[in-house]
Amino acid sequence: MTLAERFDTWAQQHQQKGEEKGIEKGGGLLLQRQLVRRFGALPSEITAQIAAATSVQLELWADRVLDAASLEEIFRP
Repeated sequence: MTLAERFDTWAQQHQQKGEEKGIEKGGGLLLQRQLVRRFGALPSEITAQIAAATSVQLELWADRVLDAASLEEIFRP
């Protein structure tokens, strides 16, 4: 494999990781917006938890927004 081919492979992998991070960040921002609209201002612990979450966690919590009566219900294990 040439140096140029290795660089192209690295660049593609780096771009994919960046896209995944962008999707997670956007999902987190959307979840925060929904939570604020539904429950009011969020505690800093919740915003930190959202910022550190994986896309799988964000999807789970976003689904729970529809039925949960409290923030605690959304973030239960």
